[in-house]
Amino acid sequence: MKRKEKKHTTVRSAFEDFVIHGEHPCLMAQNIFKKDEVTLNAYENFGTKRTAQFMFDDIMEFLEDYDFETNNFQTYIATFPLESIPTEKEFEQLLWQQLQSIHDIDTFDWDPSVSSNPESDKFSFSIGGKAFYIVGLHPESSRKARQAPFPTLVFNLHWQFEQLRRMGAYQRIRDAIRERDKKLQNSINPMLKDFGTESECKQYSGKKVGKEWKCPFSHSRKLKKEPHI
Repeated sequence: MKRKEKKHTTVRSAFEDFVIHGEHPCLMAQNIFKKDEVTLNAYENFGTKRTAQFMFDDIMEFLEDYDFETNNFQTYIATFPLESIPTEKEFEQLLWQQLQSIHDIDTFDWDPSVSSNPESDKFSFSIGGKAFYIVGLHPESSRKARQAPFPTLVFNLHWQFEQLRRMGAYQRIRDAIRERDKKLQNSINPMLKDFGTESECKQYSGKKVGKEWKCPFSHSRKLKKEPHI
């Protein structure tokens, strides 16, 4: 059973318009919205510890209701409609500040299928014992595909990409999305790499980073619970 979503009708409508009726290249995102498999919530004070607690609780509820026995993919979206972030650099800083604060209160073990080391090519962010690929979007992004109407974090379960690989559909969908992205901006996002090629943390904010860039995230090695089922 899908969790009852908080009512943010105007915010959801604006984001849905960006994904479905705009030129958004991600076919998976469009499909998930059309099937109403999206949980979207609005928050205030991007990057704060207080917001981290709200987000963590909501993501845990999302995981509790997620059906891992089917191929009906779902996504969790955290929006910050009242925030104005002027630069990509500031957005990147707030994104990692928010993720660090979420991790600091997470009492579950890191998903064992991925690495907790942001320098590893097997890194993926973990919440409640489940790995997530995170997409940061905001109006000032240099990538048109990420110019959402307001600052946003999209949480896609890593499990979904593995399912696509098992279904033999991953490469076809990936290539179609990248081709659409190239058509939209005359270039493919230079930060996009397949999992296992390079640390995916470089992809989260959407900002172009060089080899000298260091991810500000730090994994705390405290005693944790078993992965969330």
